[in-house]
Amino acid sequence: MPCIAARHCPGGRGRMTVAPRMVKPREPAGFDGGRRRFLSTAAGAAGVALAPGVMLYGIGTSSTVTARPLDAAASEKVRWGMLIDVNNCASDCDECVSACSRENGLRGHGRAATDAQWIRKVEVRDPGAGPGNSLPVMCQHCAEPPCVDVCPTGASFKRADGIVLVDKHICIGCRYCMLACPYKARSFVHETLEDQKSHAPRGKGTVESCTLCVHRIDADRQPACVEACNDSGGGAMLFGDLNDPDSEISKRVAKYASWQIRADLGLDPGIRYRNL
Repeated sequence: MPCIAARHCPGGRGRMTVAPRMVKPREPAGFDGGRRRFLSTAAGAAGVALAPGVMLYGIGTSSTVTARPLDAAASEKVRWGMLIDVNNCASDCDECVSACSRENGLRGHGRAATDAQWIRKVEVRDPGAGPGNSLPVMCQHCAEPPCVDVCPTGASFKRADGIVLVDKHICIGCRYCMLACPYKARSFVHETLEDQKSHAPRGKGTVESCTLCVHRIDADRQPACVEACNDSGGGAMLFGDLNDPDSEISKRVAKYASWQIRADLGLDPGIRYRNL
């Protein structure tokens, strides 16, 4: 069975098994239904953390993003998402990783096992088929996020437009969300931080992950990783509204076969992949 071996992945945070089942392209479903309890016991949470397989959803140049007015609440009519064309993602390119670190003030401390990591490049290969592919992996911004289900304080939450975030004011650092996430997308802050970005507050003893650059989205801009990929990378990333049938991302999802990571879990990630 194919596998994913993580690069830039702390402590080998990942060797993820790829379940090669293609998901038929479809229009995103509504997400205002009751939230399924993904985990009900600690054993259940551990089971999810130990089952990091991969099932994936396609891409081109950057698309125009129409954001809500700053004085308006996020709306469930919008579902922000991203498509990543693996064919355009070179293994030696990490523009998305570097852009994320610059944008959000992430600095390494020389400790690969614990340094913050909001986006990472991984290599996907089939042992029986030779060369593989490279792709970025970050918080998948699930429609049914298990991190939200297990959070005891409500610090992990999902906005109406599909973006999954962490409220640092009420995060107690229990790390249940890290255990529950099948994508190993969250990091824990071990160090006292200085010179933080005002749009990306962080704090020692709290959990954090990719925010899809929510501060940029709310200002009618592209996420930093998408902008960098299209400016100086391979143009592999496309960002937009999955609920808008006229958006470029929706047109490509409808036209091309694409994949979601662990689609079998029923989490409906907002990050999708093509040509994996």
